[in-house]
Amino acid sequence: MKLINCVLVDDDPLALERMEALLELTGRVKIIQKMSSPEAAPDEIMRIQPDMVFLDVEMPGLSGFEVVKMVRLHDCFPTFVFVTGYNQYAIKAIKAEAFDYLLKPVDLDELNDCLTRYQENKQPDYFRHFYQLSDREKEIQRLVAEGKTSLEIAEILFISKNTADTHRRNIRKKLKDKS
Repeated sequence: MKLINCVLVDDDPLALERMEALLELTGRVKIIQKMSSPEAAPDEIMRIQPDMVFLDVEMPGLSGFEVVKMVRLHDCFPTFVFVTGYNQYAIKAIKAEAFDYLLKPVDLDELNDCLTRYQENKQPDYFRHFYQLSDREKEIQRLVAEGKTSLEIAEILFISKNTADTHRRNIRKKLKDKS
């Protein structure tokens, strides 16, 4: 099985060392880069293009959420896993569409579960393109998934049917979907 290319970002050197040791124990990853500077992380992540990024939430300068936002704004979409000592950020992590949220100290079994889910369910192209949709396109995509027609979408969103059809075409193009 192919090793997962990973980047680790945490301002605490001991946390970086522990995460590296745990990931090495799994035998499933290749750590490409470890960074303690969140300010340098976005540029490095975009340059390296890793499969996964294990990222602390609370860091001086930039939070983990700010790092994710900056990277995604530049059309770079690695899988983000937040690793933090605080459980109060879980909802925010879900909203940021993180793949997983691991509490420190990270449990090896939980880490292995995360890596297994990643390897079994990785569908990079769809998700990578999904992030490129505008908020309106995501809203329309959700309505399409509910089985709504363009006319029904137009009525719900107070737009013309023609505008709904245009959005649907744009969504298919961005998701590289034929139907």
